[in-house]
Parts: sequence; structure tokens; C-alpha cells
Amino acid sequence: MRRVQSGQSGEQMVGQLMNQLGGAPFKYFAEWTAQIASGKVPHAKPPRPEGVERNVVVTLREWMNEQDYLHDLIASDRRYPTVNAHGPLYGSPEYSSDTIPVLDPVKNLATSFRAPVRDADTPLALGPGHAAALDPLQPSPYWGDERIWDSRVNNHNSMFGRDGKLWLAAAVRGPENPAFCKAGSDHPSAKLFPLERSNRHAAVYDPATRKYLFVDTCFGTHHLQFGYDGNDTLWFSGGGPVVGWVNTRLFLETGDSGKSQGWTALVLDTNGNGRRDAYVEPGEPADPSKDTRVTTGFYAVMPHPTDGSVWGTSRAYPGSVVRIAPGPEPPATAITEVYKVPLPGFGVRGGDIDKNGVVWVSLASGHLGSFDRRKCKGPLNGPTATGDHCPEGWTFHQYPGPGFAGIGENSAESSYYTWVDQHNTFGLGEDVPISTANLNDGLAAFKDGRMILLRVPYPIGFYAKGFDGRIDDPKAGWKGRGLWAANGDRTPWLIEGGKGTKPLAAHFQLRPDPLAK
Repeated sequence: MRRVQSGQSGEQMVGQLMNQLGGAPFKYFAEWTAQIASGKVPHAKPPRPEGVERNVVVTLREWMNEQDYLHDLIASDRRYPTVNAHGPLYGSPEYSSDTIPVLDPVKNLATSFRAPVRDADTPLALGPGHAAALDPLQPSPYWGDERIWDSRVNNHNSMFGRDGKLWLAAAVRGPENPAFCKAGSDHPSAKLFPLERSNRHAAVYDPATRKYLFVDTCFGTHHLQFGYDGNDTLWFSGGGPVVGWVNTRLFLETGDSGKSQGWTALVLDTNGNGRRDAYVEPGEPADPSKDTRVTTGFYAVMPHPTDGSVWGTSRAYPGSVVRIAPGPEPPATAITEVYKVPLPGFGVRGGDIDKNGVVWVSLASGHLGSFDRRKCKGPLNGPTATGDHCPEGWTFHQYPGPGFAGIGENSAESSYYTWVDQHNTFGLGEDVPISTANLNDGLAAFKDGRMILLRVPYPIGFYAKGFDGRIDDPKAGWKGRGLWAANGDRTPWLIEGGKGTKPLAAHFQLRPDPLAK
């Protein structure tokens, strides 16, 4: 109990362990600690690298400082992975700092810039409504009562556009929304679903001019991905009951946040007429003449490469993947579909989509799950299409690593996020799903029916929350391409190396054979 009370996440950790899990983990963690102290080792021995696993090259670089952490980094535009070739990486420090780290991998030079907020009275992104507190619940063994996190911007993720500009999920003001977001506004989205508050918004930074622009979104932001349309629409998760977007082309032309954005509630076509109509609210009795609004908000967001739809993951038990078809005039025409995870899978977290429209997701059940909508046999809308109507669309692939004893074949791997290498940026081929392998100290790729583990051997404890691929030189062989990931754990001082350890940027590359130069 005392250990998880430490630091500015202490309140959140105790709350989750006590409220969501009933306090059971305290007993198990105590027993586990005692067993380790007595010399006990895991019941399964980690295998040595085999096959192409022996060809993996991992290069680590330190950046930022010992008290801050990075949630993620970005290297290129996932649609066009030669964007920013040989260029600097940008980190996302989330709650820890407003200082955005920049890493030049050619010069091995770490620099930074300080992300601003638009309004001087923007509060710290700490306390109620956030995943960290202003003060430690109990003193940290490393930092005592010091407030080591002090972010207002709260940059969770960033994405490169095709023009090399950096788009950030970042706060620009306090949580109270402007009038155009609220009831009574003539904004098309506000007319249908007004929004009162949003804790995090968006911004765009031009590395060439160092100009930082604020994008005042009515909806909250978390993860972000560019669509494949002519407007370079940027789609966001983190909107709670809505999914939001920004027409980045229009914003860059006009600077008008209000006209450039939109958002939609998630509405199932339960009356089955193929269009969006008046709906019943969540929890209300079904009405056969109306549609149904649901609250399956997006955690991950993934625009389909060809058909214009936008997919997301929804975290719950068992969890689901969610599809929005915006239609010709969103939000008025936007229709949602929900596909729940059937057993043995459960616990959806981060996910991505391949070029064929197959969605790949990390699951708490120890599986990489895939969902292929083309396999669905029944109607995709109507009164029965409410989430359990397409179990045949799901396939499960067990992650590597040991499992829990006494419950049959399983993996205890708890992957945080999955990303699809659509353009062969790593070297295993196109459309290869790759997951963070958080209990295996690296990443896990799924290729030709088997898992390939990309392990960071030192320091022990590498924990990525996401990653990106980039092709620096298509003609340079294995040296011209690779994956980039940040050690995304909130406590870098708890991995091997201890206090003084800085966040890491890891470059994963794949040689054609173990001795290739």
C-alpha cells in the first residue's frame, strides 16, 4: 500500500487498485515481493532470440532530464514515412513538463523548446480530471515531497503532417469552452451536441519557422491521426461522448479554429434505415423508430486508408472496436458501428488499422486481436447490431512470454498499444502489426503466423506506450529505415540504472543477417 502512494500519481494508483480492483492487488504484490526476497524466480525461462530476432539492432539515446518522462515520440507522417527523413524526433512529455524534447539522431544532439499556452491563466494539468495530482500523496523515496511535474500544455501525443509541420494534442487554455462550442451556438456540431468543457485541445508547430499556433477545440484530445482525404483531416480520440476532427488545410489557410473543426456523437443506426435519425439516449428504452446514442468513446483513433471511415478502440470490459462512417455532411450524417470483443479476448487498449481495413488491437487477455469487418455474416445495422453481432470477425493471437500458472496456456503480456507498419518502415514487410511488449522489454511483431520479439536487452525495464516508423533513405537497405520508440514509463528512475536515468529514444532496425554491416 505505501509504495503505490508515492509521488504525484499516488492518488490515482491507490484509487484504481482499491476502487476498480477491490484491493486484491495489494495482497498479490505483497506476496510477490516476499517471494522475490526469498530468491524465487519465474516458473518460465525466457527463450533466447531465434531466427530474425537475432538480426535486430537497437540503438538507445538519452534525452530530456532525470525527473521528467515521455509518453511518446514522433518521427514521420505514418501515411508518408519519408517525411522528415534524417530529421529530429519530437517527444511528448504529457503531465511532466511543458518542455518539448527534440533529438537530432544524425548529430546525436538533444535540444528542446518550451510549448506555450494561449491564456495566461491556464491551470496546471494536474488534479481532478487528470491522471496525476498537484502534490504527492506520500513522499517519493527518490524526490521526497517535491512537485516534479508541472505541465500546463499536457502534450499527450504529436503527429507529423505531410508538410513537415508538427500537430500536438495539447492544452491551450483552461477547461471552460468558448461560446461557439455550447448550446445556442450556430456551429453545426454544437447544434447537435453542445460541449461545455475540454481539458486538452490542439496546436501546430512549424519547425522551419518555430511558429506555434493554437487550435482551440471544443472536444477533448488524446491520440491523433491524419486521414487520407484532400483536407488532411486530423482525427482525435479523447473526446469522451464525441469524436472530433480538424480540417488542417482550412485551419492553415484561415487560422479559424471554429470553422475548421467538427465533432459527432456516436449514434447506432438501430432502426436500420441506413441513415442517422433522432435517437434515444444511453440507458433509455429502445424505440424501433429511432437510432441509439452510445458512449463508446475512442481511446485509439485510426482512419481507414481507403473508404473514408474512422475506427477507434473503446476501453471497457470486454471492450470494443468502433467504426464511424462520417457520411457526406458530418456530423448530421455520421453513423457508428460497435463490435465487442468476444472471449477469450478482453480488455481492448491501443490499436491500428492496416491497408485492407483490418483492425489490430492490444488486449489485456494476453492476445493481439484482429477484427475484419468483411467477415461479418449478419446485418451491420438494425436493432440487433449493437455490439455482439459479429464474433466471426475476430481472431486472436497469443503474445509471447510466460503466463499465469494453473489456468492453461496463456500469456501475461499486457501490451499497451498496437501500430501497423503499413509501409515496411522496419523491414518485415508491409501491413505488419507490431505491439508494445511491455512485459517483454520491447516490441512484438506478428508476421506469417508467429510473434517476433524485438527486445531491448539493457537497461531492463524498457516500456513503450507507442512508436513510429520512418524511412530515411529507401536505397540504403536496412540502415535507411527503422522504428522509433520512447521509453514511456512515468518513472524512468525505476528501470535498471536507478536515479539519474533519463528517458530513452530507441531505434529498432533489422539487419538481413546477424553479422551484416
